[in-house]
Amino acid sequence: MKAVITGGGKGIGGSIAARLAAEGASVIVGGRDLEALRETANRLGDAVHALPVDVTDNHSVEVFQQLAEQAIGVPDVVVCNSGISGPTGPLWELDESGWNETFNVNVTGTFRTLRVFLPGMIARGSGSVILVGSMTGKRPLAGRTPYAATKLALVGLARTLALEAGPYGVRVNVVSPGFVAGTRLDWVIDAQAAMAGASPDDVREQLERQIPLHRFVAAEDVAATVAFLAGDGARSVTGADINVTGGLEMH
Repeated sequence: MKAVITGGGKGIGGSIAARLAAEGASVIVGGRDLEALRETANRLGDAVHALPVDVTDNHSVEVFQQLAEQAIGVPDVVVCNSGISGPTGPLWELDESGWNETFNVNVTGTFRTLRVFLPGMIARGSGSVILVGSMTGKRPLAGRTPYAATKLALVGLARTLALEAGPYGVRVNVVSPGFVAGTRLDWVIDAQAAMAGASPDDVREQLERQIPLHRFVAAEDVAATVAFLAGDGARSVTGADINVTGGLEMH
């Protein structure tokens, strides 16, 4: 298996890289934080290669695709994990620049990535595209309208692209994590606490109580779902949106 992961330097992306590499894949991790990418590649061994990419820049994405395919060939799996949290606050208090930046990375960045990698997969007649979404958007989270809008947009993108690419043997699915333990969740909790005038510990406890499994999701659990969708065991799964939320989102 040959896999390309954007936003692959740390967090969920790093865990996905580790899982696919452990299953024998040759993996390209891309992103803007080259130091984190190299650290991940060094930790995981020769099967993982780090390449810089800025998904907000067409030229950067095109160069990334060319270098990735020079290194491993046309990928069997493309995981679009690049994303930003965006601004936090009531919509009427947000400025347009933060809104636009969130869409530029999370949605248009996904479009740019798929536009360059899909032709090779379609010409070959096989492939698996996996978009990393979020339960936010399907389950409201106060103050997070830009992020919620972008992540729900990925579901619509995936369903229509699954219809378009299916006749060429390319599957397209979404994995929607819940509250994933790590630095990004810490940031969200701090922002929610500031907005509500509460302590981060109180917000954390309140969030955990809402989850049927009473714990945050591990990044490795998201990676395991991505690995399933990447493999032959999911050969009849396309257009799906799979929740990995500990039961917090069940639709």
